[in-house]
Amino acid sequence: MIKNNIHRILLLLVAFSLSVSTICAEEEKAEINVRELILDHVGDAYDWHIATIHHQLVSIPLPIIVKGHQSGWSFFSSAKFHHGHEAYKGFYIAPEGDYKGKIVEWVNGEEVRPWDFSLTKNAATLVMSSLVLIIFILICARWYKKREKTPENASPKGFIAFVELVIMSVVNDVIKPCIGKNYKRYTPYLLTIFFFIIFNNLLGLIPIFPGGANITGNIAITCVLALFTFVIVNFFGTKEYWKEVFWPDVPVWLKVPIPIMPAIELVGVFTKPFALMIRLFANILAGHAIVLGLTCMVFLTVSLGTAMNTGMSILSVVMTVFIDCVELLVAYIQAYVFTMLSAVFIGLSQVEAHHAKH
Repeated sequence: MIKNNIHRILLLLVAFSLSVSTICAEEEKAEINVRELILDHVGDAYDWHIATIHHQLVSIPLPIIVKGHQSGWSFFSSAKFHHGHEAYKGFYIAPEGDYKGKIVEWVNGEEVRPWDFSLTKNAATLVMSSLVLIIFILICARWYKKREKTPENASPKGFIAFVELVIMSVVNDVIKPCIGKNYKRYTPYLLTIFFFIIFNNLLGLIPIFPGGANITGNIAITCVLALFTFVIVNFFGTKEYWKEVFWPDVPVWLKVPIPIMPAIELVGVFTKPFALMIRLFANILAGHAIVLGLTCMVFLTVSLGTAMNTGMSILSVVMTVFIDCVELLVAYIQAYVFTMLSAVFIGLSQVEAHHAKH
């Protein structure tokens, strides 16, 4: 039975590769710009691309909200741009230059950016994923609220049991050991960022609508998450924490007349959230880029002949499936690491005076 299934899978891969080769051979002989393709995918857009059928782009238009320097406020659909090929009300999507892919207008012979509050693909995905995540959590909370009214405390099952398992694992293995006795104060925030990151990581692995957006691989998103941790660490830090920053327990000659250690500690205050931001951004972005690069192998080897293209297509499909499986693990690991490091930084900011520890 297993051998038959393996044979079927291999035959499907070969058939897929041959069909791709045939389609590519019929296309116009234009070189694929892999760099541009990857950057377009991982970047943001003013419409939600679904598919391309017979050279026709199928996409969902998104609302455009801009305030021009001359025309004032404008509200319209991104369909007015016709996928970036036309202008509307003096606004257009820059095809190249510093503002490539962004809405611009022509003012006094110069291309300038208006105030842009449009709902882009990443923003729309962010709103949608946040709403779905809130609904999931409220469903679990509703179940526990109902259980309080019953005389018997029933055990959760199915999806709710799985969520409880994940929550207890994060709380008991990460939050509580890293923060200490005040862990309950920060548990809601840390659980929120954990589920937010892992949910958007998994959503980004879905190649079709409503997935495919590069949310956690967008440095603006990871920057905001890191800023939240930065504010919590430094706003709720104890007096002893700030004492260790500006007057650490080191030999005096390292503090005066040149404040070497205070300067190092102060730099560390800003490098910690920076590390959080870059770590999540780089890992998720790299995963998307690798999958796209492997997929492009199918089209780059068309000119090498049917045999070579078929072999590389099969390799591309197998490696893409393998990398996607790895990315499932990475989606959890990155959410876990971000939560753990945030908990560690918060725990370090809760340090007490030496006499208070006894």
